[in-house]
Amino acid sequence: MVTKPVAVIIGATSKWQSDGRNTHLVHGGDLDDSQIPVTARWGVGGAIAQRFAEEGYSVVLTTRTTANAAALQQAILDKGQQCMTVELDLSSASSITSAFSVIRDQVGEPEVVVLNAGYLEGRDLPPEKELLEHMPLEFFETAQHVASRGPFLVAKEILPAMRERGSGSFLITNNAAGLRGRKRYTGQSLYYPRVMMRTLAQALTEEYSEFGIHIANVVVDGLIDSPGTRSLPMAIKNPDIIMNPEAIADAFFYLHSQHRSCWTHELQLTPFATKPSF
Repeated sequence: MVTKPVAVIIGATSKWQSDGRNTHLVHGGDLDDSQIPVTARWGVGGAIAQRFAEEGYSVVLTTRTTANAAALQQAILDKGQQCMTVELDLSSASSITSAFSVIRDQVGEPEVVVLNAGYLEGRDLPPEKELLEHMPLEFFETAQHVASRGPFLVAKEILPAMRERGSGSFLITNNAAGLRGRKRYTGQSLYYPRVMMRTLAQALTEEYSEFGIHIANVVVDGLIDSPGTRSLPMAIKNPDIIMNPEAIADAFFYLHSQHRSCWTHELQLTPFATKPSF
């Protein structure tokens, strides 16, 4: 029996998908995604999952609730490719340990892990609560779980086996807020903890690159195509600012496929119509 390499996508679905939390927050309910390409229906995570599945990987989708990824999993299975879904909550150390235990038992040790988790805490705060003093502690804690503590715990789960094997990739999806600390404006999530995601990627590169593990921080610097973002006024007015999830997924697979003599450890992706963030 031929064993396929394993690709784990943490946060495989999008808060901007047709029934996502952000879609509901902004548009007031579900949207019809039947006219949207399958590669864009579940954001970056969904596109990455489909890309690795097409390349012959056994793909593992993780979400906090299995039902969130049911449609994506079925889309991959319908193409005759391998896919399974495992529940994983980045705020829970036991959930992370349990999820990777299931993955090891059912498909084996991951060759590549993509951390694509997101959160929207802070987006629904009104203008009069824009300053940090009004930010509820639980919002900050969620941001820290997803941007710092969770990635640390995931790294502890996956890096030992990769080190012993002498190969593997740990790729982190970040955004422009991860480049430096920035003020949170009304309508935005509490994103400055994502600076820690970048810092962790840099530190892990120094620690584990010599063992053959490719670690990279990927700055997705723009608005990503999805059912929820397509309907935003800014996207309708200027569609050139929208990033193609399939093209983003190509960049992730390129990173994983790079020759070890020439690794990229930070990659910033920006639409041609906008200026790169710094």
